[in-house]
Amino acid sequence: MATKRDYYEVLGVAKGADGDEIKKAYRKEALANHPDRNPGDGEAEQRFKDAAEAFEILGDEQKRARYDRYGHAGVQGLGGGAGFTDINDIFDSFGDMLGGIFGGSRTGQPGAGRRPSRGRSLRTGITVTLLEAARGCTRELEVRRHENCETCGGSGAKAGSIAQPCDYCDGRGQVVQSQGFFRIQTTCPACSGDGVVVRDKCEECGGSGRESKTAQLEVKVPPGVDNDMQLCLRGEGEPGALGGPRGDLYVDIHVKEHSLFQRDGNTLTCLVPITYTQAALGAEIEVPILTGRHDLKVPAGTQTGTEFRLRGLGMPDPHGRGTGDLLVEVQVDVPKKLTERQEELLRELAELEEAHVSPHRKSFFETLKDYFTGEDEET
Repeated sequence: MATKRDYYEVLGVAKGADGDEIKKAYRKEALANHPDRNPGDGEAEQRFKDAAEAFEILGDEQKRARYDRYGHAGVQGLGGGAGFTDINDIFDSFGDMLGGIFGGSRTGQPGAGRRPSRGRSLRTGITVTLLEAARGCTRELEVRRHENCETCGGSGAKAGSIAQPCDYCDGRGQVVQSQGFFRIQTTCPACSGDGVVVRDKCEECGGSGRESKTAQLEVKVPPGVDNDMQLCLRGEGEPGALGGPRGDLYVDIHVKEHSLFQRDGNTLTCLVPITYTQAALGAEIEVPILTGRHDLKVPAGTQTGTEFRLRGLGMPDPHGRGTGDLLVEVQVDVPKKLTERQEELLRELAELEEAHVSPHRKSFFETLKDYFTGEDEET
């Protein structure tokens, strides 16, 4: 299988190019390889298709971000980068950008009107917990979107009436003007490119052929998702014009912070407190993991801040490339209060270590008792 060319290379722009530069580069490439300018040239036709595919990704901020991060593999599963096999699809998608030059749309034949086109894509978001992100889950979504009007079936016409050919463009959907060698073709302003006009409009939808409804959808969240990732539900966006396919629904993922685990990609970190004696003498402690508990051996003499790596106990990779690790960082916990016996033992240890420590201090109540009994002398 041939390796796909880099989209920035196809359009001849730098990776940091802005939207206007990308649009200008696509228009230049498309016009240079336009089928009407290069009749019978298969290579030019392929370059024309490649340029459209590159612009489809780089001209969309969301798709471009995915492409910059994951390359071609990152956009194949998100509704982009599949390539254009039919030139008419390119004219439908980007014909307006070419300004109708050289017949920038193939819908200008008498009676043709506008071709069916794909509907607009929608965007929403969901929030999942870290455990749900690790295991994968299924979520219910409510999406407000348009459906074809049940009264008129999406035609926009009142019952018993039909749409009539547009008088302004004679049903072509396009208005063509000649300027010397060039033919400038633009969308008809009277019918918006449909080629027909609804004169007796449906009372339910006002002639739009659409009505807003709430759809109940189910989205499967794969294991390993992270913030800023996006899922695509194909065909769950807005309905297409003139019977065209629906657009897609993009679902942004937000993963809630966890009280115990901090995440960095597929690696998790957990802070676990241990006592002074556990650190000095060594111990076997229980630490939390995503699936429950895990026994960890802490060797004698462990210092605070020491990290232990538990391989394969982190987050799964969303692309199926294994599982990350869990880093357990131990911190020696110094108690704020001590029993009399604990203090006595620690002072004995301090004497053995010949360490200077603060002297024993009487409690407030001991001091108060000494004061009333006269045992406490002012200095």
